[in-house]
Amino acid sequence: MKLTGAILGAVMTATAVSAPAAAQDAQQALAQGSVIETIKQRGVLRVGMATFVPWAMRDKNGELIGFEIDVAKKLGADMEVRVDFVPTAWDGIIPALLAGKFDVIIGGMSITPARNLTVNFTAPYANSSLGVMAHASMQGKAWPDDYNQSGVTFVCRRGATPCAYIAERFPKAELRQFDDQGQTLQEVLNGSAQVLVDSQPLPAFTIFDNPGVVFAPTEEKINPGNEGFALRKGDPDALNFFNNWILVNRASGWLDARHAYWFGGRPWADLVSN
Repeated sequence: MKLTGAILGAVMTATAVSAPAAAQDAQQALAQGSVIETIKQRGVLRVGMATFVPWAMRDKNGELIGFEIDVAKKLGADMEVRVDFVPTAWDGIIPALLAGKFDVIIGGMSITPARNLTVNFTAPYANSSLGVMAHASMQGKAWPDDYNQSGVTFVCRRGATPCAYIAERFPKAELRQFDDQGQTLQEVLNGSAQVLVDSQPLPAFTIFDNPGVVFAPTEEKINPGNEGFALRKGDPDALNFFNNWILVNRASGWLDARHAYWFGGRPWADLVSN
């Protein structure tokens, strides 16, 4: 059956009207299903994080301080909601996010392809690299060849990027992993392990505080990386909001200023228990 001009025109008009309406309905459904709406209705932003210097630490009163803490608190203030921090073991932090234990990870998480298969990342809000700290017993050993030997023990924080780097580059050495960053430091400081690889500036700070006990076998920037917020997949509204928040606070200089405060020196050292 042939459509008359009048009927065809009516069908085209109805289609033209219904298509934008359907698209608008779909867009509204996506926005309403976003974690951003949940946060606004709840009045609380739940942030997954783990403690490691100087991203997030406990001060002498047991309160959380650090670069990540500043970032999350400002994000909450800009959203006009309270922030609840959810300390989580690093090797379980992505599963906890996926299980809905918190809304977003703001914890110095490096953007990697492997992680990106499971979670979405925002644009970078910080940049970092790994550093190396070795026990004085390794003085005279050539980096990296003399470190890839049996009898040399590396330590790292379980689930963190340095563990994969060590396993790949130093397969002949022993690798021990700990849940707590403080444990990794103590293993090298007391000579139970020889080498720590961790995000700067922790290795540099520790070497400065313990001359003669530990040293830097190399000054190279290892695995320069980018850190982003991590969030559950399927939420374009949240990804858009967080990306734009980072864009605004990079442009204003706020993120760079806070990063310089926490990473450029240690004016905050007296706030932290030794």
